[in-house]
Amino acid sequence: MKFISAVLCGALALASATVRAQNAGPTDPQIAAIVVTANQVDIDAGRLAESRTKSKDVKAFAQLMIADHSGVNKAAVDLVHKLGVTPEDNATSQSLKQGGDANLTNLRTLKGAQFDRAYIDHEVTYHENVLQALDKTLIPDAQNAELKALLVKVRPAFVAHLEHAKALQASLEKSGA
Repeated sequence: MKFISAVLCGALALASATVRAQNAGPTDPQIAAIVVTANQVDIDAGRLAESRTKSKDVKAFAQLMIADHSGVNKAAVDLVHKLGVTPEDNATSQSLKQGGDANLTNLRTLKGAQFDRAYIDHEVTYHENVLQALDKTLIPDAQNAELKALLVKVRPAFVAHLEHAKALQASLEKSGA
């Protein structure tokens, strides 16, 4: 379980570093694809959790992930349309998609408390890595001021998601769930 989570989250950091090394940083169209893919990965995991969990706290968290990440995706898509930018698939967005698919495959094999722990453990690691990518790659490399502003604007939500996930993780550990 933790391996799948580590693979997915490592993919974000490593692929961002690869894009940076190859191109001196991702382009705005690549950043747009990374943002949309990263949000979609979390929306998909949230939908699975919402349908699988019996925990009201995990379900509420999953619903929050679906709502918040859908909102970020809408804002990102609206912005790229306004700017006339077409998101460009790249190594990072492809790795995120593959990692997200692997996470969903793993989560589908789990039930009950085991599912809840795996989902929340993944959310903690995922949000830590997304914040690292925002801070070290996406925000610094965004060239368009409006794209950069959007990334800066949504960053506090990712911090809040991480803190919420950590609190749930501690609660699940404490309850033995």
